[in-house]
Amino acid sequence: MTPLIILTLVLMWQAVLVGYAFTLAGNAAEEGVRAGTAAPRGERYGVCREKALAQLSGAWREGASVTGCDQTGYVTVDVGVKVPVLFPGSIDFPVTVYGHAGAVEEVKR
Repeated sequence: MTPLIILTLVLMWQAVLVGYAFTLAGNAAEEGVRAGTAAPRGERYGVCREKALAQLSGAWREGASVTGCDQTGYVTVDVGVKVPVLFPGSIDFPVTVYGHAGAVEEVKR
């Protein structure tokens, strides 16, 4: 019975990591788009990307990808985060979860 209990706990922990990866990706995308809408157009991509990646800790940041950030009018950001096996910093599943956010560009007057 003990191996079955351990296997169940490991699978539950892995499910928690998948959910946490979705949360991290969504939060990073929201912070990136927030910074991107306020940044000048020429600097938008760098500011947006830096802010999105800053929201991820070192182990989660390694395999992360940030796309978007360079639109005008309506700015969108997609952040992809790799799902680790059992704990961040180890090997990753060949699965990437994505967070998406969008906001209207701020107009400076």
